[in-house]
Amino acid sequence: MSEFILSPEGARRVDARLEPAGLLDLAMEEAGRAVADAVQASFPEGPALLLAGGGANGGDALVAARHLLALGRAVHVLAQPSKHPLTRLNRRRLRAVGGEVQPLNLSSLRRAAASAGIVVDGLLGTGFVPPLRPALAAVIEVLNAAHDAGLPILSIDIPSGLDASCADVAGLSVRADMTVTFMGFKTASLFGEAATRSGRVTLAPLRVPPDWVRGEALGIRPDDLEVAVLLPVRTASAHKGTAGRVWIVGGHPGTVGAAALAGLGALRAGAGLVTVHSLADVPLVTPELMVQRHTNWDHALPELRASGLPDAVALGMGLGPQAVGVAREVLAWGIPTVLDADALHPELAGHGHPQCLWTPHPGEAARLLGMGTPEVTRDPLAAARRLQELLGGTVVLKGGPSVVASADTLSVSRGGHPGMASGGMGDTLSGVLAALLGQGLSAADAGVAGVRLHARAGELAARAHGYGLIASDVSDELGAAWLDLKQSWGQFDTDSD
Repeated sequence: MSEFILSPEGARRVDARLEPAGLLDLAMEEAGRAVADAVQASFPEGPALLLAGGGANGGDALVAARHLLALGRAVHVLAQPSKHPLTRLNRRRLRAVGGEVQPLNLSSLRRAAASAGIVVDGLLGTGFVPPLRPALAAVIEVLNAAHDAGLPILSIDIPSGLDASCADVAGLSVRADMTVTFMGFKTASLFGEAATRSGRVTLAPLRVPPDWVRGEALGIRPDDLEVAVLLPVRTASAHKGTAGRVWIVGGHPGTVGAAALAGLGALRAGAGLVTVHSLADVPLVTPELMVQRHTNWDHALPELRASGLPDAVALGMGLGPQAVGVAREVLAWGIPTVLDADALHPELAGHGHPQCLWTPHPGEAARLLGMGTPEVTRDPLAAARRLQELLGGTVVLKGGPSVVASADTLSVSRGGHPGMASGGMGDTLSGVLAALLGQGLSAADAGVAGVRLHARAGELAARAHGYGLIASDVSDELGAAWLDLKQSWGQFDTDSD
């Protein structure tokens, strides 16, 4: 089931609907219990030190402390003064069951941290906007020093000091080992240095009306079951002509490997026939890949069109200085098209169609949008949406994770591996996407399924190779990744007769 992605404003609007319905107190109770369960499951040793801020995040921490006490855990609570009615209510409830609440200051924090087995950070929530007040900055510095000395930290909703709405880290913040977030992921939970400081992020979906959350969601995060349903399956009567005919248009002297890797990715993702069209001698990385060299594109493109168009085409990988003209011509064919690398150019805005897939990395996205790369990486969701509005079709903003933007949906991929940060991975992905288009998927579905299939193949390649992954390692695992995802759906069982 898809998970939601929320902005801080969206989360506040959901809370605003919960309060008049009398559900906000119940939601805080569920949130605190989820935090306590996470503490017990992941950090079962030693006393739990809970830090409660003055807002709703502090209320979650106080509820968590009460549940930990009920589980028999030694608990120490340090709290800031609060005017939040539910936070004050839960302070009284904690004291009613024998819990003690002491004031939070640097001295009390140092003393309590010295004997703690885990710290629960409930100081600031998603409503925080930098900068930090000096007194709280000093608390976080002490907390991070204890973390550096080996004390684990679990943050509630978001590590204190982070701006939930962006991937950047402007200054000081808690460095968490784990974050338990609610209702939906935040931008800071998923991207950039903010995600690194969030540690392992788990979503504790509160039992609130799902339509309330869906209506505020920036986007979704599909699970593997939803991806598996999208992946194509060949019928018993399939043959190479019906399994998808794909052309790769790219490669010029000095950059021939990009087109070859895209061709290999398309083959491994199930395309029945793959031909690389190039002005250079493209290496035959596997004998199943067909290669056709042309003398110039002015003659080649009309001849190719007259010969009968394929089911899908991927272009731009190492295509060189003629890429814009070639892309404009191919886009006029109106067939499913993946545009990558040299074919990602602002001049092509307005030339797309619904079956286009544009695949920029952040640097290319910045060039397309006329901004700096840091602006793209600060808020990849907003950048992907702007790109889709500019270019049309579907956009895959590549990264860790990638964002897929179609006309009506933003989707954030799961998985992948840091070892995939090497040359040729994007070329391989372009081939995968073209293969899925060639097998009949819409551009939006191919984007969602392709990035997860590619990421899963990277995960499997990392198991096999450990470190120093190369793009062909990932191609080699595409079949196993496809099977792995399909088995998550229960459609394929390799142990059955």
